[in-house]
Amino acid sequence: MDIATHLDMLRADGESLARSAERAGLDAEVPSCPDWRVHDLLEHLGGVHRWAAHVVGSGSVERPSREDTAELFRTPTDRDLFEWYRSTHADLLKALGTAAPDAPGWTFFEAPSAVAFWARRQAHETAVHRVDAELAAGLPSTVPADFAADGIDELLCGFLTHVRNKAVADPPLSIAITPDDASAAWTMRIGTADRRVVAAAEPADLTVSGPAERLYLLLWNRADTTGCHLDGDPEVLNRWRELTKI
Repeated sequence: MDIATHLDMLRADGESLARSAERAGLDAEVPSCPDWRVHDLLEHLGGVHRWAAHVVGSGSVERPSREDTAELFRTPTDRDLFEWYRSTHADLLKALGTAAPDAPGWTFFEAPSAVAFWARRQAHETAVHRVDAELAAGLPSTVPADFAADGIDELLCGFLTHVRNKAVADPPLSIAITPDDASAAWTMRIGTADRRVVAAAEPADLTVSGPAERLYLLLWNRADTTGCHLDGDPEVLNRWRELTKI
């Protein structure tokens, strides 16, 4: 997916999240995030939006300092939280939309450019938390198949393989993810010292198939295996999700 498509998804999902959060109310529990209420969700995502906009706007290739991060995650009182979140979302869209596509910037795994990285990362961050807000409000959630497949790829090939991720398994395990409605597949192997992923379906301890939307939400721990087919040892999924908690 290109930057423009990710920005379109970021725009739509941020707006949907705000509406669902308002419908649920600040004190509503977020079933997919234990111990969180809607105000925690807005504080978290608003801070993440501000942080990402700062990274894009600064042009620095260094990770923001702890002092800068603390300031960027400073939140207003609950009374102003909805408007504050909408403002952080708008500022992020502006930062990403006006930055040169090849502008320098810090990223935490490989990408074509910093803008491409943050447009994709924030699109999926917002989509997953939009689902959280909808769950809090008792609303149904949908994720387009092509966007869900892109998000699975980002999760497996980016989030879970970059150097800061320490997940290892003894004995080793392998899991293949094969969407029914997307021309993509992945196999991840978690060993005693590292993690490896290939963008193909290979023999594995467990193969999980189904609609890309269901696999996306399953892998982000936002859904159970309803609508998915498991071929192999089902305990592998429990071990994998424990190792890769997000």
